[in-house]
Amino acid sequence: MKENFDYIIAGSGMAGLSLLYHLLQDEVLSKKDIVVIDPVNKNTNDRTWCFWEKEPGPFDAIVCQQWQTLQFFSHDVSREFKMKEYRYKMIQSGDFYAHVLKEVEKYSNVVFRNEKIAAIEEKGNKAVVTTDAGEYTGTYVFNSTGLFHPVMNKENTLLQHFMGWFIKSSTPVFNSEIGTLMDFRLNQQHGTTFMYVLPTSSTEALVEYTLFSPETLKEEDYISELEKYISERLQISEYEITHKEFGVIPMSKARFKRYLGEEKRIINLGTAGGFTKPSTGYTFQFVQKHVANVVNRLKKNQSPAVGPSLHEKMFHWYDMTLLDVLLTNKLSGEQIFSSLFGKVAPESILAFLANESNFWEELKIRNSVPVLPFVTSGMKQFLPGKP
Repeated sequence: MKENFDYIIAGSGMAGLSLLYHLLQDEVLSKKDIVVIDPVNKNTNDRTWCFWEKEPGPFDAIVCQQWQTLQFFSHDVSREFKMKEYRYKMIQSGDFYAHVLKEVEKYSNVVFRNEKIAAIEEKGNKAVVTTDAGEYTGTYVFNSTGLFHPVMNKENTLLQHFMGWFIKSSTPVFNSEIGTLMDFRLNQQHGTTFMYVLPTSSTEALVEYTLFSPETLKEEDYISELEKYISERLQISEYEITHKEFGVIPMSKARFKRYLGEEKRIINLGTAGGFTKPSTGYTFQFVQKHVANVVNRLKKNQSPAVGPSLHEKMFHWYDMTLLDVLLTNKLSGEQIFSSLFGKVAPESILAFLANESNFWEELKIRNSVPVLPFVTSGMKQFLPGKP
């Protein structure tokens, strides 16, 4: 079976569905014939995305909670700060999937196929996706599968792995106006280790145990640390776990390609395109910026295959440098983030981590951390043959 479409979206996770949603907001592009291919339907609440932004975003309608005030804790630094411009927002994947799929119902020209993708390639001036059930041809294929991932190993990659519990306490214990961005007051034996605490009411919160390390832990290790933190740090003795989630995000120096093919018909999205920030693992907002750019270029009949700007290259260098410092154990994550939050305006740090900071903010950030480890790691990024 062979079928022709204007656009093929390979993978129906956050990146693929974000692109689809943005396409459907345009009067012309929403009329294109679009197929979304994924072996499974994405309709479960399997993860939570948190991010910060200044302006109202395209998915504000499904933001389940947002915070203007955040906290940072380490063994040396304790800081609470109210943001003037940014808001820290939470979206649950179940709400996201439902929101996008409800929008899709309006369009008969969008179809979903539950098929396993075997290959994606360019043939002449077309992109072709081969599945276990047939072949699909399109002007472009937008890929968020792992088919083109580079080699990732312990030398070039840290794993951000986490277990999160949504808990409900028997009595009011949380201030839902204040979220804990990072709490490093934990054992750091496995590497960079911290907790998120994001309250959604006086009795409910997401408590998430997060690590940056070469390997994941045993399940009982995550459980033990969560139980200990809830009991000793949050001092909650009676609670129920209403939802659990677990995830692993690569934080890698490996080179991800934004597009493939002589005609640049294969466009990589999300992690596949390098839009997971290597130094933090944040993905949601970087995907939104990229797919918005893709759609804007399609609206102008321009190729959506665009390499990184000079601005993006600079921040990529920052990311590679910070990741190298962590990979080579020159400094611990707690040391780095304690230096930052101890010396720099927190909102400037968030701007930097969102690739939105200005020259003066970046200068203050560079001057706030130990110089030598970052200089040596930064210089390594210019050497030939580095991943």
